[in-house]
Amino acid sequence: MVIKEFSFELLAQNENARLGKIYTPRGIIETPAFMPVGTLGTVKGVYVEDLIKTNSQIILGNTYHLMLRPGVEVLKKFKGLHNFMNWKKPILTDSGGFQIMSLSKFNKIDRNIGAIFKSHLDGTKIILSPELSIQIQKNINSDIMMVLDECPKYTNDKKVISNAIETSTQWAKRCKIEFGINKKKALFGIVQGGLFEDLRLESLANLKDLNFDGYAMGGLAVGETQFEMQEILKKTVSYMPIKKPRYLMGVGTPSDILVAVKEGIDMFDCVMPTRSGRTGLAFTWQGKINLKNSKYKLDKTPLDKTTNLRNINMYSKSYLNHLIKTNELLASMIISLHNINFYQEFMKKMRTSIKEKKFNKFYNKYYKLFN
Repeated sequence: MVIKEFSFELLAQNENARLGKIYTPRGIIETPAFMPVGTLGTVKGVYVEDLIKTNSQIILGNTYHLMLRPGVEVLKKFKGLHNFMNWKKPILTDSGGFQIMSLSKFNKIDRNIGAIFKSHLDGTKIILSPELSIQIQKNINSDIMMVLDECPKYTNDKKVISNAIETSTQWAKRCKIEFGINKKKALFGIVQGGLFEDLRLESLANLKDLNFDGYAMGGLAVGETQFEMQEILKKTVSYMPIKKPRYLMGVGTPSDILVAVKEGIDMFDCVMPTRSGRTGLAFTWQGKINLKNSKYKLDKTPLDKTTNLRNINMYSKSYLNHLIKTNELLASMIISLHNINFYQEFMKKMRTSIKEKKFNKFYNKYYKLFN
């Protein structure tokens, strides 16, 4: 099947939970989908060929960090990140908007200019404008690009959130112009508004007027409770365009994903599988397992006896416990790969549950297990 243009197909619904496909020239993404995070052009500790074997269909790269290292000139030399890291499937790039929040002590906002950063690496002044963000994403050769937005820190100050929406809307317009017309690629708008329903709907209405290829919920998973996140999704996701993909940025745990899919979200990304892998936390069909715990010192069982992925089912919990306690890198590599594989299996079974109209049963079983 030769795919020439970006498109989205909604295949089925089970109440609000959606089953779909995103078509790109570099491959099909089945939704709900989880995107492993490769901020600097690598999913930490995991070989690309192993990522493919986990059925990861798309990964995420980061515009701000890739702009600094390896730099635009290197990416241009390789005609994009796909060739540079030897990943042939789709890539989505964050615009740098999250770094406006996470690196707030290194930047200030000028609505008319963009985000003015002092590099966290060497202090160099960097002006990340909406136009430059899109230009860099084009040099990354990203398949799905994100608009530059102002992602405020968690706050109940409605004026701060409202100002961020004004900035984000203006920047979204500029990103849309810079992106131009390219039917092979996609540009997603990012809805802001914190936990305020009226501001979320205002932000969404502004973006819908610009007719993006997909719509993301930003500014969540920044300190609010899971209940607060679910409530704002419940009040706002149904207003997002039905025939375009819906993306919840930076989420999350298996229970977070379940909550969001229940409200109609299609796409997710999070560092959770690999970050947890580096701290000895594994996600399994029996729940979360902290392999640092001494109770695994003599446990001969593997994390998942059913997988033969790189033979990681040959390693016992006892051995992993030993590797963690001796600070061996192999521990984080094995657990990270296991976690990504688990997440992708989790998403696959979730898609099947939606197709078979059994999502609520799946939700109830695994929400209790992981919450």
